[in-house]
Amino acid sequence: MLLFFTGLSPMNRSATHVVTEFILLGFPGCWVTQIFLFSLLLVVYVLTLLGNGAIVCAVRCDRGLHTPMYFLLGNFAFLEIWYVSSTVPNMLANILSITKTISFSGCFLQFYFFFSLGTTECLFLALMAYDRYLAICHPLHYPTTMTGKLCGILVSLCWLTGFLGYPIPIFFISQLPFCGSNIIDHFLCDMDPLVALSCSPAPITETIFYAQSSLVLFCTVMYILRSYILVLRAVLQVPSAAGRQKAFSTCGSHLVVVCLFYGTVMVMYVSPTYGIPVLMQKILTLVYSVLTPLFNPLIYSLRNKDMKRALRNVFLQMKVSQRSMH
Repeated sequence: MLLFFTGLSPMNRSATHVVTEFILLGFPGCWVTQIFLFSLLLVVYVLTLLGNGAIVCAVRCDRGLHTPMYFLLGNFAFLEIWYVSSTVPNMLANILSITKTISFSGCFLQFYFFFSLGTTECLFLALMAYDRYLAICHPLHYPTTMTGKLCGILVSLCWLTGFLGYPIPIFFISQLPFCGSNIIDHFLCDMDPLVALSCSPAPITETIFYAQSSLVLFCTVMYILRSYILVLRAVLQVPSAAGRQKAFSTCGSHLVVVCLFYGTVMVMYVSPTYGIPVLMQKILTLVYSVLTPLFNPLIYSLRNKDMKRALRNVFLQMKVSQRSMH
């Protein structure tokens, strides 16, 4: 037991820790390439905010969407706004910056929020799969099982679990001695680059961190797959072709998001990344942290007739309010 805590205990940072900031190299390229990347990321970020923000407004304003499924979608869209905002604004500032520095505390705050929001996203995807499972496999019991109270409790648990899971591991990582180079060959503060800069190895801390991340990923993805296998089995028994098509469309959209997010995340945080080129690691991180939040509104909600109707009503109300102001 003593050996375990010795492996976790922080070293004397006053003696060895001299790094007060980190340099995020970001993506390589000349100034023209950097400007193009800045413009592209800015457009993606604005579209992500608009798409997910529109879904949040529609769910909040339209009484027809005050159901558990849309309550989950609204919370998921709200989560995506914060998830993409944990990385992209700093990426944009970093591209335009000459020094490309981020403070020590700012780096670990980004690290914490990035992983906490990512964990919350995994839990939300599992919760949404549970909602679809109940709605399709047990339609008669769905209104009495997935009540507004239960839905609120489950959503609160997702947020709390996501944000309470990483403070201790990230605290121990922040206490490692960083006494050498402060250059991170990435566009955000991530586990592997930070541990690589430490002057002292921390195998126990790394093992606990990756075991925790792997547990969250595997448990949620296995539950999601199990839910959709049961959903698929139930859908195939539906006599109506139209009913089958609607169910396939909904579940297919959900599975696209699951595959896009989990596929790239598992490559980064479950399989060893030592053999993956640094540029490929950056691209994979970009896919699940920036592109997935952009695609989610299109895949999940904007193909939905009720959501389209609610969005049209919201835009009409905005136009009417603007005209009344003039």
